[in-house]
Parts: sequence; C-alpha cells; structure tokens
Amino acid sequence: MPSSPMIGYAHVTKSFGSLMALSDVSLDVAEGEFVAIVGGSGSGKTTLLRLANRLIEADGGTITVEGEDVRDVDPVALRRRIGYVFQSGGLFPHLSVADNIGITPRLLGVSAADIAARVDELLELVQLDRAAHRDRLPEALSGGQRQRVGVARALAARPRIVLMDEPFGALDPLTRDALGDDYRSLHRKLGLTTVMITHDMTEALLLADRIAVMRGGQLRAQGTPDELTRSGDAYVLELLRTPRRQADRLNALLPQSGAA
Repeated sequence: MPSSPMIGYAHVTKSFGSLMALSDVSLDVAEGEFVAIVGGSGSGKTTLLRLANRLIEADGGTITVEGEDVRDVDPVALRRRIGYVFQSGGLFPHLSVADNIGITPRLLGVSAADIAARVDELLELVQLDRAAHRDRLPEALSGGQRQRVGVARALAARPRIVLMDEPFGALDPLTRDALGDDYRSLHRKLGLTTVMITHDMTEALLLADRIAVMRGGQLRAQGTPDELTRSGDAYVLELLRTPRRQADRLNALLPQSGAA
C-alpha cells in the first residue's frame, strides 16, 4: 500500500444548518482500490463523495487527493482530474455523444483531432458502436447507453480517480448487471481508483474490493466483505443478511434443474 492514500478523509465533519451530515469520518482509499460506500438515504454517503472533488466543502477535518490537501487545489482543476459519473448519466442534452465525451479534454485545451481520436477510443472501450452513436443526442439513447457515455465522459481526460454516484441505480436489472461487470473490468484494465456510492449491498459485495458502511453521518464499519461479517455492529450485519435472504428466497422459488 502506498505511503499516502489516493483519497484520504481524516476526522471529517459537515453540517447543513442543524443537520449533522458527517461526524468525525476517517477513511482511506488506496491506489487501485474499488471502494463502495453503502448506506440508506441521509446516511452521509453522497456528502462524503462530493467533498473529494470540492462540490461541497468540509466544515472540519482534512481531505487529501493524491497526497494533496484539497483546500490547496483549485476546485475546477481538481474536478478536471477526477472522473465523476452521475446517477442518470448527467449528459448535456443539447450536445452529441461525441461532444459530451470530449467536453473536459476541450476545456483542457486538447486539439480537436486528439479529442476525436479519444472519443472513438472511449466509445470502443465502453462497447458502443462509434458510427451509430457518436453523433446522437442523449434523448436518442437507452438508459444503459447514456450511462456508458457517462462513464466514457468521466474517463476522457485520463483521470486516475473516478467517483460514481449511484451510477447503475436507475437501470433495469439486466443492464445494471452487465454495466457493473463492464465497469469493474475497466477499473482493472485502466488501473483506476474508484469510489462508488450505492444503497444496494448486493451490488457493493459483487463489485467492490472494500465496503464502507455509513449511517446517520457516521462510518459504522469498513473492510472487505469477509471482514464485515465479523463486525459487531448490528446495522452492518443486517445489511449483510439482506443479500443472503434474497438469495435464499430466490433459490426456493427457482427450479434447480438446468442450473449451470
């Protein structure tokens, strides 16, 4: 593990008026790690994510990205070097797929020819046919296609870190499963450091190397799936039991013959 984490939160607090959104949260994300932050609505997980690229500012504590205190980095420059995937793609509706993907490189002053080549490379990477998709508007895409474009846009400026806010939550189960697997492969292939917000413990268990469990603005547990099973926190254990209960119910409902 490197001497300093790719993303580090140390004793971070954040309030919105009288609401304490985060209370003394400390979490390190190592280079190359895929960390899922899990918790219900209002648990603080999205607040934690948005502090990393200064979409919001912490009240207390320290947040570092690639060893630098984020308060010492221009927020616009910080956001341009961190990929961000929104819940529903977050694409600009009036821009084509190619222009959506190329927007950050263009802001960084990359030449038009290099941007065009990068767009083609990324469409291939996220498994979208270049000829069929590069000139389409987002409204002409399916939900899964929009999310693939969102991932391509997040990767356009070759970030080392990608933040994902419920990236697959609005998709149908088959698309969600396929896109999750595909992103996990991209994470490995490109050597990314990924932090993903999800309320779905099954998704977190299947995709992440390590899981951080948030509740009421506090980090209740963090670790590998195996480490979480040894947690003494009742809420964490209840979250872990849910996928197992669902699997048991499915096994009882579905015939076993013909199973692979």
